[in-house]
Amino acid sequence: MSIRIATFNMENLFRRPTAFRIEDPAKREEILDDFATLVALLDLPVYTDDDKKKIAGLVEKHRAYDIDPKDPPPIYVNQSRPGKDSGLFRTTGTGKNTRVEVTAKGRAAWAGWAELGQDDFELNVVRNTGRVVSEVDADILLTVEVEDRLTLERFNTQVLAGALGRRPYPYALLIDGNDPRGIDIGILSRYPVTSVRTHLFDTDPERPDLRLFSRDCPEFEVRLDGTPLVVLGNHLKSKFQDNPGLRLAQAKRVAEIYRAALERTPHVIVAGDLNDDPDSDSATALRDTGLRDVMSHRAYRGLPGTHGECRSERDKLDYLLLSPELWPEVQHVGLETRGIFAKDIKSFDTVTSKGTAASDHAALYVDVDL
Repeated sequence: MSIRIATFNMENLFRRPTAFRIEDPAKREEILDDFATLVALLDLPVYTDDDKKKIAGLVEKHRAYDIDPKDPPPIYVNQSRPGKDSGLFRTTGTGKNTRVEVTAKGRAAWAGWAELGQDDFELNVVRNTGRVVSEVDADILLTVEVEDRLTLERFNTQVLAGALGRRPYPYALLIDGNDPRGIDIGILSRYPVTSVRTHLFDTDPERPDLRLFSRDCPEFEVRLDGTPLVVLGNHLKSKFQDNPGLRLAQAKRVAEIYRAALERTPHVIVAGDLNDDPDSDSATALRDTGLRDVMSHRAYRGLPGTHGECRSERDKLDYLLLSPELWPEVQHVGLETRGIFAKDIKSFDTVTSKGTAASDHAALYVDVDL
């Protein structure tokens, strides 16, 4: 049975604050300034009459009382328990005639917070992400940089199935990770995912008070016809504000997790964005376990990199590392680059700029006879 397994840093599979889509920088800055002012006012222990007037004015100005998925407000006040006399404010009127009266006496008098309103997907961009996923057509796809499980499920049903007419994946799983930006690691699978183990709470050996993984290293166990397959999902420390020591510590812990997984099944794959090239200490630490990179297999004839122009191994960030028992079963290895907009990359006709690119990562895949 031939199984196609892939990894793809999707980059665009998260919603962005409405304010960030506004092209006029002055208007965008006005919203962000008002948001900062509102947050500061809401945190006051006691609200004076003047404070209440300012809060009401900002809530009215930005429709921060309104839940409208088709036209989300730039700022929204989320009142978790807006019962009688327990919320921040009450409203009268409708539409442009809505008026806000602040009823809370101070921060302790209500439960909730202010947040920047969020749009749904940038559909043109996400459709290109869907084109990459459709062209690869993996049986098991590790997804990197996804906001949450519901976002992954919406992509599965609304983009893959709805906009592109492809069959959706029956299994879409994701556990929220440590990154406060909500860029997490998930999986789409045509085979049952029978268990997920998280390593969210693993600590840094050098700093036991800090969590080790920038995101997580989830272990997805997939039930096939015979021996189960374990996929270890990764997105190691980025090179922005670089910390090679942390990235190496993460890789060493992934190596430990891999060895433990081998005790359960000989079929283990370490997949994802390692944020380092093949000659790096972190990649070496993983290869030293006996794992082998599919791009080094004789079946691979593509570009040497997976990111940007993909022209050299220095552009390689994404990996599918196979356990020894899987290596002889490799049938084909491929790299889907058409979602990238870069020099000398032949892109999809709908990828016309960096703004419409599916990602600046290629999707890497391997066909294995299991």
